[in-house]
Amino acid sequence: MTADREIQDEELMGIAQDPEQALRLRRSLRTIAGATSLDPALREMASEVLSGRVDVKDAFQDPRYTEAVYQRLHEMRRAADDQTYAERQQAKGQFADWDARQQAELDRERAERDAPVHGSVGVKRSGRR
Repeated sequence: MTADREIQDEELMGIAQDPEQALRLRRSLRTIAGATSLDPALREMASEVLSGRVDVKDAFQDPRYTEAVYQRLHEMRRAADDQTYAERQQAKGQFADWDARQQAELDRERAERDAPVHGSVGVKRSGRR
């Protein structure tokens, strides 16, 4: 298995309940893997799952990774508790903007995923006529 390989949404169906959830999970793993501000253990976990070297279920049971997740959740909770009302309002606005961009990107990825394969006129996605 090469380091350049990235799992496909279908490979997350063991934990995801539907293709949409698998798409979102894979995108989240990409975000975590690329977030230099996060704990290296979290980034490693995401990279390992994305590469297919570690199954997502195994990653969620690994004590190194679960500890890193719990630590990050604790940090997020503490930061939220320390916010002023004005900061919360500003964060809501920033989140709305971010969410709109994410939704547009998801829509683009869905369209690419669901688009007919070029050059396959009269051929079903299964490859049979």
